[in-house]
This record gives sequence, C-alpha cells and structure tokens, in this order.
Amino acid sequence: MFTSVLMIEKALTSADVEFVTTLHGDEQVSFHVLLQPRGDQADRLLRAIDDIALGELDEAARERETPEGAAAKEPAEQALEVSLKALRATGGEAEGRLVEDHPLDALKDLVDEIGADEVIVLTDPHYVEEFFHRDWASRARHKVGVPVLKLFSHSKA
Repeated sequence: MFTSVLMIEKALTSADVEFVTTLHGDEQVSFHVLLQPRGDQADRLLRAIDDIALGELDEAARERETPEGAAAKEPAEQALEVSLKALRATGGEAEGRLVEDHPLDALKDLVDEIGADEVIVLTDPHYVEEFFHRDWASRARHKVGVPVLKLFSHSKA
C-alpha cells in the first residue's frame, strides 16, 4: 500500500478528493491528513494580498471575519472530519489530525513515524509565500526526505 501524507488548510472538495485519490491509478493509498487551523494576523495580511492578486477583492475585505487562533479550532476539526469521511468514501484508508504549532515539524515527524512514500500539499495559491519559496511545499522539500507534490485546490470548500 502506498502511504501519502496530505497537508491541507481547509476541507477537501469533491474535486480535490477525486484528484488525490486517482493520482496513483489502481494502487491502494493510505492517507494521513494534516490540517492547520487559520493562523495569526500576519497570515491574514498574506491571505488578503493573495486575494487581491487573484482579483477577489470581496474576499480580501472579508479576511477580518475569518476565525483565527482558538476560534478556528472547531471549524478546523469539522473540516478535517469532512475530509476524512470523503477520502474513506472512496474506499481508501484515511486518518488525520490538526496541527496547531510548527506545521513543517509536525509534517516531518509524521513522515518519519509512518514511513510515508510522499507528501501532497493541497492548498489555495499563496503567491507571496510561493514567490519567496516560503510556502509549505517549498519548505517541506528540504525537510521531509520524500517527494513533495504541490497541488492547488480545485474550488472553494
């Protein structure tokens, strides 16, 4: 069985689930999902810049309304549960956990713990971080010791 660590920032859409579950053809895949709740105000600024870069001005204006920190934990738990159920519904194995501090350290620890074959980072575009190679996928490539595939979410959850 192929073992993938799937790092996400929001609930998977049906298109996302189909995409990641068909990457390896007929081979059985076990998914270990890491989801990090929304971060702090620095993250809010970067998200707003990304929204503006995508031409989504309304989204940039609503960034202040998005729960962060402790308030983001419950929605994140729900997003993780929805994602795990969707992955399991395809016939595969899926387990997951929230990451609250140092997502790349948690990623490295999980990869080592389960002997993962790959890491899939599935997020919305983050242009500022990507430009400076500070996004999760770019940084993970230097840390985890297995192939890292970066994918963009198909649509909003």
